[in-house]
Amino acid sequence: MIRNENITRAVAKTWQSKPTVEGAGVHLKRAFGFSEVPQLDPFLLLDAFRSENPEDYKRGFPWHPHRGIETITYLLEGEVEHGDSLGNRGIISAGDVQWMTAGGGIIHQEMPKGDGKGQMWGFQLWSNLPARDKMMAPRYRELTRDQIPQVTTEAGAMVRVICGEVEGVRGPVREIVTDPEFLDVSLPAGKSFAHKTKSDHTLFAYVMEGEGYFDPRHSPLAGENYLDKARSRAFAEGTVVLYGSGHEIVVATDKRTVRFLLVSGTPLKEPIAWHGPIVMNTQEQLRIAFEEYQRGTFVKHDQA
Repeated sequence: MIRNENITRAVAKTWQSKPTVEGAGVHLKRAFGFSEVPQLDPFLLLDAFRSENPEDYKRGFPWHPHRGIETITYLLEGEVEHGDSLGNRGIISAGDVQWMTAGGGIIHQEMPKGDGKGQMWGFQLWSNLPARDKMMAPRYRELTRDQIPQVTTEAGAMVRVICGEVEGVRGPVREIVTDPEFLDVSLPAGKSFAHKTKSDHTLFAYVMEGEGYFDPRHSPLAGENYLDKARSRAFAEGTVVLYGSGHEIVVATDKRTVRFLLVSGTPLKEPIAWHGPIVMNTQEQLRIAFEEYQRGTFVKHDQA
């Protein structure tokens, strides 16, 4: 049987992010979380936060533990002060990325500060770790905006490559166990973005701004089909687009621009035991984690 290596992924499912409150009172939008597990495996949670009112975010995320996951913070406006139980301290600024592997255990805090106008805009993604790496040593990948390459494709897309590869340019975040890709794609009006994907990866997009056509069957590229169907298939800000199987995606715009996150990773296909900021494989492992947290033995200092 001849295998088509260029099958374009169709959209499998879409939904809207929902307002929620987290931390000590931070107002944000949850793109997905516990109720969507495991359809985005290995990804667990995506929160988007954007506000010009410091009352929405200034209470922040005081000291809390993590184990068994990676947290990826991507900031577009404002600043976030952070610190942890291993003695790390710093500031995430506009355009920066913090890729934190909690591994066997870390306690940290994240306190949004906003910019001079009080603006905050960013995202936090949680990615699961496989059972064999749940208790690995914690580590950070901290990248400033100048360390993240930007590619302008021949078709006119502008892509910040945080993790993965676009037109031969690789992102600086590498050697992650779930082999993820994390792209920030901006597409002007009347342009398209085609991108090869690994067929065994879970793949989703999150629309940050504007409006785009994420399914090539119903886009300006589809000719007559577009006139009949496409306008009802344009996805706008706050939409999660989950893709089906295939080896490529094609996103197009008509009269409006679009900016979106494009994220993929290898599904783990393992059991999930999740409570709050800790994600393990069994309820017994969760019990041990919270007991260690109460006893003060949660952080394994010999891993630092």
